[in-house]
Amino acid sequence: MNRVLTFFLGRRSDWHLTAPRISAPTLSLHWLGPLAMVVSVIASWFAFTGTAGLDQASTFSMWFGASSILLMAWSFILALRVSFLERFWGGLDSMYRGHRWAGALAIPAMFMHTSIEPAVKGAQLIAGANANVADAAEELAETGELMLYGLIGISLLRLIPYRWWKWTHKLFGIPFAFASWHFYTAQKPYDNASGWGMWFAGFMLAGLIAWIARVVVRDAVAQGSSYTVVDAQHVGSLTRIELAPDGRSSLDFDPGQFAFLRFGAKGMREPHPFSIASGPSSKNLTFYIRHLGDWSDRLPDTDLLGTTVRVEAPYGEFTPISRHHTDTVWIAGGVGITPFLASLDELTTANVRPTVLYACKTDDGDPLVELLRIADEEGKIRLHLYTNGSRLTPDALDDLFPHGMSDCHVALCGPAGLVKDMASASNERGARSVETEDFDIRQGFGPDRSREIDAATRKVIEARSNPVTAH
Repeated sequence: MNRVLTFFLGRRSDWHLTAPRISAPTLSLHWLGPLAMVVSVIASWFAFTGTAGLDQASTFSMWFGASSILLMAWSFILALRVSFLERFWGGLDSMYRGHRWAGALAIPAMFMHTSIEPAVKGAQLIAGANANVADAAEELAETGELMLYGLIGISLLRLIPYRWWKWTHKLFGIPFAFASWHFYTAQKPYDNASGWGMWFAGFMLAGLIAWIARVVVRDAVAQGSSYTVVDAQHVGSLTRIELAPDGRSSLDFDPGQFAFLRFGAKGMREPHPFSIASGPSSKNLTFYIRHLGDWSDRLPDTDLLGTTVRVEAPYGEFTPISRHHTDTVWIAGGVGITPFLASLDELTTANVRPTVLYACKTDDGDPLVELLRIADEEGKIRLHLYTNGSRLTPDALDDLFPHGMSDCHVALCGPAGLVKDMASASNERGARSVETEDFDIRQGFGPDRSREIDAATRKVIEARSNPVTAH
């Protein structure tokens, strides 16, 4: 019994809520996106104030309902993966953090809206539709609220394997449509044809269009450029995959960017993001995928050669090399080194020579370590390995930069704990620029048991399909 509880409950650290990472305020386009989202919610308060006969509680109730809808609309817009918006958010990883937090904050806003009983009798409100339509829309919204609570619970708990979670995640547009219809037909201080009416209708329409475009167009129709697997090598817990374009043109990307890959092989069709390891001058694309989850665990057992892969790219604002600083420092752990590999072909002994701090479990036969050692021998980088029990800690920065890091551009990618500690240490030592990439589409709470549950499910399916073999 204790083993079962431990399996589902995990450790206390598994339930830790990761706060949004907020960097020091600087004049940058990257703040425009988050600022626009916050301002849209705050500004909407003025749509419900100053109405004769409307008490303060009712004003808050209406504003919370409107805020919930606005936040859900923002969440759908950010999930559409429009590359143009990246410059206003600081990359797709930041856009997905905005997507998650907008969706998460929409839930308590909706709860507050339904918990505060509005007293609107005698208030000068304008009907959005006749009473029968408004009542029917309100009932739909109540159903949508329960559905939303269930879906958000599924999203937050990491017990469910990714491919199952992905399908439930597509359903969020249904409660949003119900809530939007209720909001449009309910009594409000303004007319639907007024400026405020157009304001909210624009967000509701944008959210619905973004949801449909994401679920129908992006996932079913426009899945990306067609490539074919021409090489697949499995070394330990790592798979190296090389893709050749099916057409004449190759992908135009910058070092540090990533792509969503959708394999045509059975059971591998959900899209996953991976950093592009090959240089921009190469026609073929190379990816290194560590076996870290239920999807990637199936790579060694899948015949990949000749498989068609849909590549949706490029994404990301991660910049391994900055031309405006004297020193460049790369800090990576595990497969987090892959965003930097695309820059190796661009480096020469005459230009920037990054100092590379790389932590991995073992360097025995690791192809990533071999690539770095070759680059170090060629004089392109200064490699410092932390492996086989040697830990990478902030003290390493003191040894390498005894006079501080005042003119350093520091780029980090890897496990969340390593990135957090080394980013803080770099800032404390005066680094002029600290850039991180933390791409986790799902996140959530609780222990991640998706691999175990996925493996158990596959065994059950195999036993049912092959009863003789199973016995």
